Amino acid sequence: MLRTFINILIRPGAFFSGLMGEKEESFKWPLVILLAGGIAAAGYGYLLGGSTAQMMSDAVPGIGMIITLGSVVGAVIGVFIFWIIWTAVVFALSMAFKGDGSFKRTLQVIGYGYLPQVIGSVITLIAAIEYVPKIVVPKITSAMMQDPAAMQQVMTGLMRDPAMVELTQITTLITIVFLLWSANIWIFGLQHARKLSSRDAALCVGIPVVLYILYMIYSLGVS
Repeated sequence: MLRTFINILIRPGAFFSGLMGEKEESFKWPLVILLAGGIAAAGYGYLLGGSTAQMMSDAVPGIGMIITLGSVVGAVIGVFIFWIIWTAVVFALSMAFKGDGSFKRTLQVIGYGYLPQVIGSVITLIAAIEYVPKIVVPKITSAMMQDPAAMQQVMTGLMRDPAMVELTQITTLITIVFLLWSANIWIFGLQHARKLSSRDAALCVGIPVVLYILYMIYSLGVS
């Protein structure tokens, strides 16, 4: 198992070349990888969800558990939704280059390529453990819930809290770095799964990755 993961991370070309020799697509390890990423994301969601729950506890008694549970479950499900959507995007783009290979095979290689993001998720969780306790969480009252302007002011104040700003910047940078690592793996995977040239595979992966990174940078500036 460890050797498999090391090969995915540092020798993706050789790994996927060997994987193509398997007649049936196995999703055992992709699912393990995604579940690990979901668990790490859930830990991050739990910490931030707890802050939101604390903020609204006075306004809506008992909502804390709902918010926290929603953050945790949403984080896990979100990883698997990302997997399917991202696969669909690169598969559709590869059709423009006359890619030849099944959606299941593409789904498999995208799952394997998610591995670096598991590492990134663990690092962001560690960062959250360090920064979340430092965030000054404002309180929302029942009266404020009826005033959109007041709610907007509170949320703006939370997002501009120095600890929150630093955490957001750090997690964005980590996400970009490990997304680029995944992109490198996906290029090799797509090249084999859809029988594309390295150039065409790089375009199919690179276009959505660049757009997503630009969106994250833009969102960081807006916040």
